[in-house]
Amino acid sequence: MAALTFDDGPDPRWTPRVLDALAEAGAVATFFVMAGRARRHPGLVARARAEGHAVEFHCLRHERHTEISRESAEHDTDSGLSALGELGVKARRWRPPWGALAPWTGELARSRSLELTGWTLDTEDWAGHSATRMLEAIGPGLEHDPVVLMHDGLGPGATRHGCADTADLVAPLVRGLRAAGSDPAPLGDRSVPVPWPR
Repeated sequence: MAALTFDDGPDPRWTPRVLDALAEAGAVATFFVMAGRARRHPGLVARARAEGHAVEFHCLRHERHTEISRESAEHDTDSGLSALGELGVKARRWRPPWGALAPWTGELARSRSLELTGWTLDTEDWAGHSATRMLEAIGPGLEHDPVVLMHDGLGPGATRHGCADTADLVAPLVRGLRAAGSDPAPLGDRSVPVPWPR
């Protein structure tokens, strides 16, 4: 089954639009949240969970593991998981920022009972492409039960000013996946290795 995944939220402006689009499409997704933002917007986390979406861990600070120390990553991870725990979220999955892996990232994940989770199809929505252009770019990959990477918040490195095109992409993307014989679902127990260190 395909999976729609969203990083870098929750965002008070854009996450509701993405959630609305998912509801209208009758699709569920997995949100990899920045824990500080989740703490500031607990209502959005609660809404996502109430509507059947999975909420998992992205980070506290959006830093590449390849550019920070293990000790810094441990602090980030433990603080972030604690913040999510305060919201009733017991994360099972972890998508490190940018999918960047240090030599110790896997060990750190295992010690916190987290499964590192990547993606198989990247919309590159952070670059500010239109929904039409993104769908055209990823269209050939829709037949392979993809794990689609999108963003419902603006993280470091984003060159766009908002996530409207991502919200607009949801409906045609879901239609495309269903036409290809796949209905989007939360990741569940599916293994999705991080694609490469970056």
